[in-house]
Amino acid sequence: MFSRVVRNYRLVIVRHGESQWNLENRFTGWHDVALTAKGEQEARQGGKVLLSNQFKFDQVYTSVLKRAINTMNLILTEMNQEYLPVYKHWRLNERHYGALQGLNKAETAALHGEEKVKIWRRSYDIPPPELQDNDERHPKFDSRYKHLAKDVLPKSESLKDCIGRVLPFWYDHIAADILKGKQVLVVAHGNSLRSLVKHLDNISEKDILGVNIPTGVPLVYELNEDLKPISKNYLISEAELKAKMEAVANQGKAKQG
Repeated sequence: MFSRVVRNYRLVIVRHGESQWNLENRFTGWHDVALTAKGEQEARQGGKVLLSNQFKFDQVYTSVLKRAINTMNLILTEMNQEYLPVYKHWRLNERHYGALQGLNKAETAALHGEEKVKIWRRSYDIPPPELQDNDERHPKFDSRYKHLAKDVLPKSESLKDCIGRVLPFWYDHIAADILKGKQVLVVAHGNSLRSLVKHLDNISEKDILGVNIPTGVPLVYELNEDLKPISKNYLISEAELKAKMEAVANQGKAKQG
């Protein structure tokens, strides 16, 4: 009688390091903005931690936005794995914040109220106000999306909308590679990664609203043959993780005084 060999798989996801608009507390979305010096350091530290834990990857995925791409490059440089194949795709972009893109979160909270901003930022299926078709921030004016049909380009997205575009990419590419036995690294954004976390951990629509992913910290999933989590852990101390998560949660609050 033959015993069945059970195989486990692994996935590592990393949110990009702090960007200039993270620092300025602005809604960033699909706007292409660079990392801060702190963000670059976070990315390097993430790479160092992965190297010290002897991670080796076969395939890397990231978005088409430079804050994620630059984070990925710094991580791979620290790991001496710059040679890895990289697939950049718009489906891993941050959630599109529509007409809020570029606005300061605290100032917007002071103007419209923290509850309204919390709904725009954290509700599951209520998107922010849409961009007008002639708004220069509309992705149809960006050359990197010129090959896409106009009706697939968002004017604004809820988290539900973001999940709807991320999951097909998960099934068609990331999950497929993992099941082939590849060690996969995904470097992306707060909401595109929350989309994956919600799916992997089977988190409810209500509970996902309270999930905050810190910048630059590798999150390691051990998965079974059905790609269900056996375990997950951030490569950071509990105290540091708590502080980083609280910082993300506080971004939408109006400044006092």
